[in-house]
Amino acid sequence: MAAFWRYLVAGVGLAAVLFGVLTVVYMTAPNTAPPAAPETQQTKGSEKGLFVATFAPENGTVKQGELHDWVLTLKTAAGTPVEGAIIEVSGGMPQHAHGLPTSPRATDYLGEGRYRISGVKFSMSGWWQLRFAITAPAGSDTVLFNIVL
Repeated sequence: MAAFWRYLVAGVGLAAVLFGVLTVVYMTAPNTAPPAAPETQQTKGSEKGLFVATFAPENGTVKQGELHDWVLTLKTAAGTPVEGAIIEVSGGMPQHAHGLPTSPRATDYLGEGRYRISGVKFSMSGWWQLRFAITAPAGSDTVLFNIVL
């Protein structure tokens, strides 16, 4: 009968250790809930509120794996088209932690605050971000667009 009690105590102890280990693993595991879907507005205000920007594909379609041009339209908060802006483009896939497969850049001023952004390519489906650093007579500001393919 003494052997039975030893096995019972050992079994309860082993169960307690296993329960403790599983609790630690569960409590320290990263949150695996899917992220909320990003907002995909095509028109939005810049971070400091200096500009209102609209970003859309020039020909209206976006195809994965192909180079295409987009148009970034910039207006001041008062609605005046922004002329003479210097625009730097960066971005990537936040969930994959990599940048863009190309180096998009502003190539043409199309008038009325519209700038052609050439060299945009999305090499895979998913959530992409394009950040524009804008320097214009009104000041410097940034705007971030989310694109989901």
